[in-house]
Amino acid sequence: MEKQAKNSNINIKKTVLTGDRPTGRLHLGHYVGSIQNRIALQDKIGNSIDNAFYMLADIQALTDNSDNPEKVSNNVLEVAMDNIACGLDPKKTTFFIQSCIPEIAELTVLFLNLVTLARLRRNPTVKNEMKQKGFGEDVPAGFLSYPISQTADILFCGGSIVPVGEDQLPVLEQANEIVDKFNSIYGETFSRIEPVLSNAPRLVGIDGNAKASKSLGNAIYISDSYEEIKRKVMAMYTDPEHIHVNDPGKVEGNVVFTYLDIFDTDKAEVANLKQQYKKGGLGDVAIKNRLIEVLEKIIAPIRQKRLELEKNPEKIMEILKQGNEK
Repeated sequence: MEKQAKNSNINIKKTVLTGDRPTGRLHLGHYVGSIQNRIALQDKIGNSIDNAFYMLADIQALTDNSDNPEKVSNNVLEVAMDNIACGLDPKKTTFFIQSCIPEIAELTVLFLNLVTLARLRRNPTVKNEMKQKGFGEDVPAGFLSYPISQTADILFCGGSIVPVGEDQLPVLEQANEIVDKFNSIYGETFSRIEPVLSNAPRLVGIDGNAKASKSLGNAIYISDSYEEIKRKVMAMYTDPEHIHVNDPGKVEGNVVFTYLDIFDTDKAEVANLKQQYKKGGLGDVAIKNRLIEVLEKIIAPIRQKRLELEKNPEKIMEILKQGNEK
């Protein structure tokens, strides 16, 4: 390859790349962790952002679902509809399917030569997800190397801005190592990747687990009905020692207050409720009822728009087809 000058203009264009693995409906963790930033970034197109791409990562989803490809293919439209219902606009953001872009696979093969097996095994995100999925030494090579594939996902279209949750920061750190190594060998070709983090911390599961997850079944989905939201909130982990209304309660580790901190816009009232709960005199049902109404206010319009989208799946498929061609 012909080397370019170190002061090349590769950083001028700002392209956003984001995506989801189509393995099931999206939940509130996706909403606060990435979707809200996707919407904010697409609204900057024409100003600080030149292009925005959204990828249905079906190839990446197969790294741990190769024995169930129907699960992946059946969820491509589902996940696309979740994003559109939340406000991602196909007129601003280009939607496409990973498996329909062979150049991504080609770039992945090239990047595989730049990363050692030992480095892949050290990646904290990969280690955590391997543990969560029960992989030992028999981990599929495709799963272990998905940070390399993800780097190709971002860079094939010149992506340099990626909205992510903090759990994905180690993957982007490794991606930038690949960028630096490639550029040092072949000349300045790719821009370093800039993460855009959510203002919200990683969303815990309704059971108090460290992360809301599709695979753990501990999440509230952005398409859940009011009845489903109510059932899940009522089952939320609070303070196991707060048995009676008048008992002083703990706010730290109380999932209901964690969610209120993130989703309730009336911060003064949340602070007031915390004080009441700590002193005693405020029951779990009262704070759970407040959270139900807060979440329903957010999810109801998303759910309604999604129901409209479900009536015309051909239109969603046409959006994806046009995005693949672009």
